[in-house]
Amino acid sequence: MATFLYKLGRLAFRRRHFVVLIWVAMLTLVGVGAASAPAAGSGSFSIPGTEAQRAFDLLEERFPGSSADGATARVVFKAPDGEQVTDAEHKSVVEETVRTLSDGAEVASATDPYTTNAVSDDGTVAYTSVTYDVSGMELADSTKDALEGAAQDARDAGLTVDIGGDALQAMPHTGAAEIIGIAIAAVVLIITLGSLIAAGLPLLTALIGVGIGVGGITALANPLDLGSTTSTLAMMIGLAVGIDYALFIVSRYRAELAEGRDREEAVGRAVGTAGSAVVFAGLTVVIALAGLAVVNIPMLTKMGLAAAGTVVIAVLIALTMIPALLGYAGRKVQPAGAKSKLLGRGKAADAEAGPNMGTRWARFVVRRPLAVLLIGVVGLGAAAIPVGSMEMGLPDDGSQPTDTTQRRAYDLLSDGFGPGFNGPLMVVTDARASADPEAAANEVADRIEGLPDVVSVTEPAPNEAGDTYTITVIPDSKPSSVQTEDLVHAIRDAGAGIKADTDASVLVTGTTALNIDFSQKMNDALIPYLALVVGLAFLLLILVFRSILVPLKAALGFLLSVLAALGAVVAVFQWGWFADVIGVEETGPIMSMMPIFMVGVVFGLAMDYEVFLVTRMREAFVHGEEPTQAIVTGFKHGARVVSAAAVIMMAVFAGFIGSSDSMVKMIGFGLAIAVFFDAFVVRMAIVPAVLALLGKKAWWLPRWLDRAVPNVDVEGEGLRTASDPEEEKELVRA
Repeated sequence: MATFLYKLGRLAFRRRHFVVLIWVAMLTLVGVGAASAPAAGSGSFSIPGTEAQRAFDLLEERFPGSSADGATARVVFKAPDGEQVTDAEHKSVVEETVRTLSDGAEVASATDPYTTNAVSDDGTVAYTSVTYDVSGMELADSTKDALEGAAQDARDAGLTVDIGGDALQAMPHTGAAEIIGIAIAAVVLIITLGSLIAAGLPLLTALIGVGIGVGGITALANPLDLGSTTSTLAMMIGLAVGIDYALFIVSRYRAELAEGRDREEAVGRAVGTAGSAVVFAGLTVVIALAGLAVVNIPMLTKMGLAAAGTVVIAVLIALTMIPALLGYAGRKVQPAGAKSKLLGRGKAADAEAGPNMGTRWARFVVRRPLAVLLIGVVGLGAAAIPVGSMEMGLPDDGSQPTDTTQRRAYDLLSDGFGPGFNGPLMVVTDARASADPEAAANEVADRIEGLPDVVSVTEPAPNEAGDTYTITVIPDSKPSSVQTEDLVHAIRDAGAGIKADTDASVLVTGTTALNIDFSQKMNDALIPYLALVVGLAFLLLILVFRSILVPLKAALGFLLSVLAALGAVVAVFQWGWFADVIGVEETGPIMSMMPIFMVGVVFGLAMDYEVFLVTRMREAFVHGEEPTQAIVTGFKHGARVVSAAAVIMMAVFAGFIGSSDSMVKMIGFGLAIAVFFDAFVVRMAIVPAVLALLGKKAWWLPRWLDRAVPNVDVEGEGLRTASDPEEEKELVRA
């Protein structure tokens, strides 16, 4: 592989005009497509194989035209202090608002709170439920404006009015924090690479790659039903790996220049060696992200594949566009050790210098490997302790910032009707096989009323055929509570006995039940997913390092870092530690997809640092150095760049902590802290300590496996000999 990438790098260097033109044309093409495409919405949400999804599908079949997948809005009215919404003046305002909403475009129905028992016991709060013919993703802006306008008219009349539901779901924004993250990345690049030009190349190519990836996602959002979070994730991952991959190649290019090679040869060798590491690191990320498909949740599959596609683009740009731009930069990108005039104190690339910090740290670790290993493992173990008390759920309007209308509506309903009112359960009774469908539905309602944690149960509502009934159950606890989850399971357990008595099937659905099923499915999929991703990556790392123990050590180190990162997430987002510092306004359960998502993404990113750092050690060992010296050599050449790459990735991820979307905020924090643990504790401390303890055994591979595993030559052994100029000419002519 090293030889092929060496030739590819030189070809891109020579034909740089053509290479840059291709990428710019692609960016323009997807930009036009994205600009002409409608904005992405929240995307559809389904969980195949769960009871809540089966009930939802049954509603679609038995209650046609009920807009089961349509957008919903709860317009909540609150009377001024000392007054009631049942007062004649306020009642007329509410009724006028309901009439206005009913006449709106795309509106399927709007309920009258005075005839549907939607007024609180103290008469201070009332609400109307508005159902639309289309999903929130397809809702026209004019319809949203009409909804907000009707609410504003009621406010002008003296009522407090707020709107919950998904009809006004706002696009998440990150504010200035994302820009600050990119700025920090730029500063780190300048310090690491020594000049504005060299630092600008990784930033430029990463932005082009993200532009192509996110532009493609935006252009295909509607046809493929991609939610807005999909492009945010792709941007987050694509920007981080795009900068890192380009940084490794530019850094290796400068090192090759410092050894006296001409620029074209240096580009070829940089792409052949560092580029090989980029390919395998990118493959591990792609495997981890694409592997999310095994969870069998369409939304998660789409997010994973979209982000994986952006990573593939980042790899291709690093291998082709970076060499082309280095050709344009010429002497403005200087050899390693030579600083630009901008930074001052420029020195020759061959100037004598003492050991760098990476060398000194590596020497310290190999002298005291056991102590470093114990401190690292104990520290990460302590950080992982909160995982033992992790509670999982999905964010709802109660986790929105307190200044949003959705959160205010949530709080008004909770105050007026109780915390469980924001998470009603819909019980669907399929009585088609029952001798007396109505009696069966009434039996279901009676059984549910006798369960604990139930505030109210509505009368069964039949469909036109009279063989299917819906019952709304209001729990006594908030939607994300353990008590509500227990109630869902209790209703389902009772349904088994009802079916035996009446031949009627009982299914529980609704947003709350769907979230509970989602959490359960994520838990069930975690171990198979972990086995698949770690197993495939383990085989891939055997190819890279030609060792059994090094990949095993890499996988175990990853588990330590991801558990420690999850512990930090629980401490902040569930326990509330330092929550004010990062703007967490509401603590609660950890997002259900967080563990499996972090397993996938963090594993991919962790293997990046493993490949980049340990490949240098393997290269030194293959070229004749003793194991301990090979560790020091690997750190001498790789520690600075890996540290810079980790700081850049942390800065990019931390930029998303400022997002208004609680899910994006949690992902940004989780990935940033995971990169810190993995890069600076696992890869910089635990890895060299373990390798020092193992010695030559670290690179042991059974003879039969050594013969079976193909030699991919990541270390660039094939480049030790002079390249064949005639062969290179043939490639260029081709």
